[in-house]
Amino acid sequence: MTHTPPAWPPSLYADTAVPPVPTPALDVDRVVSVAIIGGGFAGLSTALHLAEQGTDAIVLEAREPGWGASGNNGGQLNPGLKFDPDTIEATFGADLGRRMIAFAWDTPTFTLDLIRRLGIECDARQNGTLRAAYRETAAAAVEATAEQCRRRGMPVSVLDRNAVGEATGTDRYVNAMLDRRGGDLQPLSFARGLARAAIAAGAAVHGQTKAVSLRRESGRWRIETPHAVVRAEKVLIATNGFTDDLWPDLRRTIVPVFSSITATETLPDDVARQIMPTRSVLYESGHITVYYRVDASNRLLMGGRGPMQWIRDPQAVAYLMRYAARLWPSLRSVRWTHGWNSRLAITADHYPHVHEPGAGALIYLGCNGRGVALATAMGKQLARRLIEGEAAELDLPVTAVKPIRFHALWPLAVKSAVLYGRIRDRLGL
Repeated sequence: MTHTPPAWPPSLYADTAVPPVPTPALDVDRVVSVAIIGGGFAGLSTALHLAEQGTDAIVLEAREPGWGASGNNGGQLNPGLKFDPDTIEATFGADLGRRMIAFAWDTPTFTLDLIRRLGIECDARQNGTLRAAYRETAAAAVEATAEQCRRRGMPVSVLDRNAVGEATGTDRYVNAMLDRRGGDLQPLSFARGLARAAIAAGAAVHGQTKAVSLRRESGRWRIETPHAVVRAEKVLIATNGFTDDLWPDLRRTIVPVFSSITATETLPDDVARQIMPTRSVLYESGHITVYYRVDASNRLLMGGRGPMQWIRDPQAVAYLMRYAARLWPSLRSVRWTHGWNSRLAITADHYPHVHEPGAGALIYLGCNGRGVALATAMGKQLARRLIEGEAAELDLPVTAVKPIRFHALWPLAVKSAVLYGRIRDRLGL
């Protein structure tokens, strides 16, 4: 483990992804309509949708497209937001609340349609998402969520203990909600495919091009990078878990946390048939979420909270390997080949945040662990907002930049929350 970011996280994805499209560092000054800071799903999708509408856009990425959480997540296309539909409507009102629900729960379909339209090779599948409960209290919450979703016409069903056992190959769970819109993909291949598509549509994408300063100058945004200056009419900041002090106070509006994943070798056919035979993805309903899937090459990927620093091998998250063997005893002799992590952004209210803090400035961050489909779909809406301004209605609230109180204490708070959550899960609270 280390506090120093790796040149590239040592992931299964890095070993198996499609080749990257060239994204050379920017070395000449540019004047563009829109500059996008951050080359993850949100930034790349926004660039793509801007370019497809004839707007010249440039993506400035400090590392390479997909280097952050976008290319190093669980690969799950999960519908929805953290909160139940009734809570969202009660919080944001009937109009915005209903639009948020319709948008967020349909993001996997949007993403899969986009992949098909662009012909992106990323092992995308739509085999459903399971939200599984192993405690009776969590099982009741799963039932309540499913009822609210069904009331709104969503394609969800609740699997009882026997049915969820057949779907997962383990007797661990009391019940699970199946949302047939969910699915999975190889996230680094998807990020690289988005970058390739954005460039083909006319956008410029530059890796190894960190935005080091941002200010207004003569009615435009002036962005300094190590070797060139970009001047843009409008700017989008989409840096999520790697947000720094480029915009005042923005870093203190999110808590960057590490999410870790470990992957097995390709499983023998007889073992692979026993584990998640429907190939749905699964995340557990608990205080500390464990999530997993079997990929297109019959490898099991297990994810969850890990050390709050960079990891380089599976032993750093040995608890996930032990948990997998508890779920499926046939895995006790299986070799785990990869262990890696990356930083995602958690917001205080657990909703994604959209800010418009200045003339021609737009910010999107805080996917709260649901960024694969959500950030991709938001790209289309962010692009429309950048083109049309406030006339382009967003399906998420636009809020002020509001720093989290006592933000400097977040590392201790995260560690305490993880420990407290694990204790509550073990006690069934």
